[in-house]
Amino acid sequence: QMKSGQALDVPLTLASLAEHNHVSLTPVRKAVASLINEGLLEKGSNHRLVAVAPSLNQTVKQSRQELPEPPRDPYEIIASDLVRLSLQGQPVYLREEATAEKYDVSRSAIRNVMHRLAGEGVLDHIPRRDWKLRPFRRDDLQAFTQVREALELKALELAQPKLDDNELRHILTLNVAPSSDKTPVIVDESLHAYLIHAAGNAYIKDFFDRQSRYYRLLFEWEDHDQAVAEETMRQHSEVLKALLSKNWAPARKALS
Repeated sequence: QMKSGQALDVPLTLASLAEHNHVSLTPVRKAVASLINEGLLEKGSNHRLVAVAPSLNQTVKQSRQELPEPPRDPYEIIASDLVRLSLQGQPVYLREEATAEKYDVSRSAIRNVMHRLAGEGVLDHIPRRDWKLRPFRRDDLQAFTQVREALELKALELAQPKLDDNELRHILTLNVAPSSDKTPVIVDESLHAYLIHAAGNAYIKDFFDRQSRYYRLLFEWEDHDQAVAEETMRQHSEVLKALLSKNWAPARKALS
């Protein structure tokens, strides 16, 4: 996007980039360092990352070339399709051969995808019947929310001495309602990823890495409702303001 002069679709913060790409901060730091070396990013006077506008020669050269196709990874496509199917609430059996043919990939590639999804709790492996899609239940959401609340509150407690006010202020700027009712609300969820990262507890991070696929998708759908999205932004703002003021009890209450 930067090389072709396009507007970026994700805030230039380590936490936002990690959340957007569903990875930890370690590969994001390495990627950012490479982009700085290539001259595509630079650190501003306030240590914020800034995209460097491509030169005219670079833009012309880029426009004369076809952008290469990114490597095709069927995992995200298959995962999204199966999660949506699971949300219908019916158990479905999946044969590796038929699924590989549907997505036009090899049998070994499908098996790898299935094992990854089993690790996330989306599939169960059934001997002689390949794979069973776990149906989503409303009780699952309630149970997840209870554990999520406990772990995020613990993450907040562990993160308190490590919080960066500059990072918190930046996330706060991303949680301001639009000035016009006609402007769609884009909810920034990076606060949660930032708290989990700052906590530095590998077991809390592991829970959200493995269990959040269903719920991330549900929350994305929820944000399509303008009123709900605005309420989510208000809640984020309330947490962030309390954190910046070092008012820990109100911050915990608002996060809860």
